[in-house]
Amino acid sequence: MNEYEADATPADRPLSRSLRRLMPRGLLGRSLLIILVPIIVLQAVALQIFYGSHLDVVSRRLAAGVAGELGLIIEMMQREPAAERAYLFREAAWRLDFALALEPGARIAPVERPASLPLLPLEQDLNVALSERVRLPFDTDWQTSPGSVIIRVQLPEGVLHAEIPRKRLFNATLYLFVIWLVGSALLLSIAAILFMKNQVRAIRRLADAAEAFGLGRDQGPMKPEGAAEVRQAAGAFNRMRERIRRFIGQRTEMLAGISHDLRTPLTRMRLALAMLPHEQETEADLAALTEDVEEMERMIETYLAFARGEGTEQMREVDFVALIEEVLAKARRGGDAILLDGPAKLLLPVRPDAFRRCLANLLDNAGRHGSRVHLVLHTVPRISTIGPGGAEKSLWAELTIDDDGPGIPAASREAAFRPFASGRPEGTGLGLAIARDIVRAHGGDIELEDSPLGGLRARLRLPI
Repeated sequence: MNEYEADATPADRPLSRSLRRLMPRGLLGRSLLIILVPIIVLQAVALQIFYGSHLDVVSRRLAAGVAGELGLIIEMMQREPAAERAYLFREAAWRLDFALALEPGARIAPVERPASLPLLPLEQDLNVALSERVRLPFDTDWQTSPGSVIIRVQLPEGVLHAEIPRKRLFNATLYLFVIWLVGSALLLSIAAILFMKNQVRAIRRLADAAEAFGLGRDQGPMKPEGAAEVRQAAGAFNRMRERIRRFIGQRTEMLAGISHDLRTPLTRMRLALAMLPHEQETEADLAALTEDVEEMERMIETYLAFARGEGTEQMREVDFVALIEEVLAKARRGGDAILLDGPAKLLLPVRPDAFRRCLANLLDNAGRHGSRVHLVLHTVPRISTIGPGGAEKSLWAELTIDDDGPGIPAASREAAFRPFASGRPEGTGLGLAIARDIVRAHGGDIELEDSPLGGLRARLRLPI
């Protein structure tokens, strides 16, 4: 439990968990959330202030002016003789830009019309102003003419049609302000997305380089890019990579020298044994000594292979089924009864020489302690949660190796993977250790289980 959950009340904890589920998992999403939320809130506040104060005041004043002028014209029409109406209409058209016409004897028919300007409060403000200043039945038409508003007012002698330019009711700067507000938010969002994608891309490349180096795919030094902290991390990774490569090289050279020094006396011992007289009574002793020397040579090769690792071999995509068959062919020449069930072909990125050694160790371990060995290769689902978008689905290549030997007790199976420890009475205790080291270097793992054949099962998994 983190510090926030420790301080939160029981009622707050479900809320905090819900908020965490809604939060983006990736760094890009969280960074954009931190950057864009304040921008959006600021723009929303500015838009609300504009609509709530400035636009509302300007719209009401313009609508009140148009309604007041129309009300004044109607008042003058009712006071002046009918003969003077033509002069009044001409003056209104010239001075007020109103186009007026009287339809004698007509009545206003109620018509439902959709709003033409849903983002601006013009229609509502005009209706309110006409109700206050004209005080007669009226109807407004925003649809017939794109540049005008037609107002029909019910008079005792007919219907007065007034066509008023829309520019009298609003200014184009209203649209410009909204466009500027939305456009600036979009531009800032695009700039933030592009900038943060570049920063996150550098972090992802660093993570990919570290993962590839951990799996033995040395892609060379990484080019530092991005923010100063990311460049610093990339430089530290490059220096760590060089130190590890030097360490591996020094260890390999040292152990190769030790192996060479040990082989020299072993070679002299083998020559000395070959030059001894082969008498009847010493023949058995010489054979035993020769067998001991050969065993020592095999042990030295095994120790050197374990200590060297497989860091110098590069990964490449191979047919994993063909690689297994190649190892099985050598094992079958030794007389082992080995069966393989699986697909005809499966491409995997592996280090072939290293995996041949891994499979040879596992098969040697199974064949030494059992009379039957059965291999099964198939694919199983794999779920990973380290991706930037959350859980990512992929596949494992799973190989099981079963034997009918005595097996290893469950309590001793993990200890059997330790170097120089063996869960069985024979061997150096390095075969399983080398096999697991190789498989883990490929991003997989090995587990030991009970076998359906009655012995031991080695379950090997590799990412596809």
